[in-house]
Amino acid sequence: MCGIVAYLGDKQAYPILVNGLHRLEYRGYDSAGVALVTAGELKVYKCQGKVAELEAHVNGQDRSGTVGIGHTRWATHGQPNDVNAHPHVSTSGDLALIHNGIIENYAAIKEELLHRGHRFRSETDTEVLVHLIDDIRSSENMDLPNAVRLALESVVGAYAIVVLDRTNPDMLVAARKSSPLVVGVGENGEHFLASDATPIVEHTRNVVYLEDGEMAVIERGKGLRVLNMRNQEKTPFVQELEMHLEALEKGGYDHFMLKEIFEQPRSIRDSMRGRLNLAQSEVVLGGIKDHEQRFVNAKRIIIVGCGTSWHAGLVGEYLFEDLARIPVEVEYASEFRYRDPIIHEEDIVLAISQSGETADTLAAIEMAKSKGATIIGICNVVGSSIARVTHAGSYTHAGPEIGVASTKAFTAQVTVLTLMALMIGQRRGTLAASRFHQLINELDSIPAKVEKVLANDAHIRYIADIYRNATNALYLGRGYTFPVALEGALKLKEISYIHAEGYPAAEMKHGPIALIDEEMPVFVIATKGASYEKVVSNIQEVKARKGKIIAIVTEGDTVVKGIADHVIEIPGAPDCLVPLLSVVPLQLISYHIAVMRGCNVDQPRNLAKSVTVE
Repeated sequence: MCGIVAYLGDKQAYPILVNGLHRLEYRGYDSAGVALVTAGELKVYKCQGKVAELEAHVNGQDRSGTVGIGHTRWATHGQPNDVNAHPHVSTSGDLALIHNGIIENYAAIKEELLHRGHRFRSETDTEVLVHLIDDIRSSENMDLPNAVRLALESVVGAYAIVVLDRTNPDMLVAARKSSPLVVGVGENGEHFLASDATPIVEHTRNVVYLEDGEMAVIERGKGLRVLNMRNQEKTPFVQELEMHLEALEKGGYDHFMLKEIFEQPRSIRDSMRGRLNLAQSEVVLGGIKDHEQRFVNAKRIIIVGCGTSWHAGLVGEYLFEDLARIPVEVEYASEFRYRDPIIHEEDIVLAISQSGETADTLAAIEMAKSKGATIIGICNVVGSSIARVTHAGSYTHAGPEIGVASTKAFTAQVTVLTLMALMIGQRRGTLAASRFHQLINELDSIPAKVEKVLANDAHIRYIADIYRNATNALYLGRGYTFPVALEGALKLKEISYIHAEGYPAAEMKHGPIALIDEEMPVFVIATKGASYEKVVSNIQEVKARKGKIIAIVTEGDTVVKGIADHVIEIPGAPDCLVPLLSVVPLQLISYHIAVMRGCNVDQPRNLAKSVTVE
């Protein structure tokens, strides 16, 4: 991991590569580098740190050339430093390679190459692969595409790679398996390669998404060839990007995260657009239409995801069980695939991922497919791996999310899950017509209500300033708001580095209450609903231990307001829709605390946006 960009064309490659690396910074990384062929020489510049530090390192050196590769690395094998940064170079000095993913059997390959006289500079698995390609090419006297193909036959693991050859600067060779790679087709024979479309969209809107087990060979004057690992050529499917350049800019906000929090009224609306029909009193999800009856007849739904997507899945559990009366299990994708779960052919497996490339979720999908389950995907990125390997699914239409900590992706996922549960509940007859009609009208009003929550930003920032120096925090919710408590705690951990935990409010007295003292901020979602009186009792328990209560309450609440240290009001909504409103002030709390603590909000330490390795 984490970001790939490459260029071959008539323009100078270096500015395109560096700008592309800046576009990829949102994915999270710890070092950066580029390789260029300049007047027959392979020039490699790389260093630990940010892309800006790479630019300073390259400044004043020769960076000419019309072909090149660039990379931002998130460390897996070997700590972050200049030597372990990509690109890596072969023994001969002819080949440079960049790589996302993990080569699981690199140690065995490295041992064999050491016996053959190769010497290694880094601790990475990536350097082993470029040495292997070079060794095969020289010993077998074959061209670069075939050497890459043969080398990859020996590899166990996940990869997206691009190889640059000093001796043939008119060619780039790329390949992917379980890690995304997209080819941009520009004008006048120029081509771009990237791990996602963000570095490409300002140059061309025409792209080819490589499938698993495919290679791309780009040659100057000959264009793009796509082949499988049996060396069979296929006609590339060129499609037009839906992404727009302005979506990748901050638009006047200080950070992408803040912009994306404030985009939620629109992103929630976009997730409902064309799906929620008030006039006809129906919900239509075209992406799952062909499998709708399987959904209606399902005996069980299994939801898999990681991180924020797992929290969205927990909200989905409440939604499907409440509205559609179907039993639901929510699984961490990383655990699900390893515990030999019992899966039946009549099960529905819902896979949730913002990027559509999450390695653990993809592996869980493949395992569930092998057992005959119907796989439905919910993801944000058009053309992503999950969108292609599932039987059916729904895009969230949240637009690009650049901040590493998900915000609008969460509410978009919950919106799509709500639509699914409403639709299936109506089809199954488990939702009375009156309740269905009420809920779809309430759902339609959510974007306007989120705008009202965002209008309280100054008050939320004031509260954040009070607790900016906290070292621990507790988040409590019940029912539909328990997953929101988990998500609120995750946001605080991710971007401010404050230890925080989310709990069901009733569980607090079974352990976490021991942590509460007069320094402990406790964020409680205490909106009017089925568990309101119980939550009020839980708040009293915290106050009896001198804890500081920050409560999310329904507008007009007076009971909690008389107990809590601070309250943040949100508009009233049915219990099943409260997560879409109550999560927003928690996002803002985390954002403001992190900014006040001087943290890198958009690129928190150690995190990656798209986790394409296990």
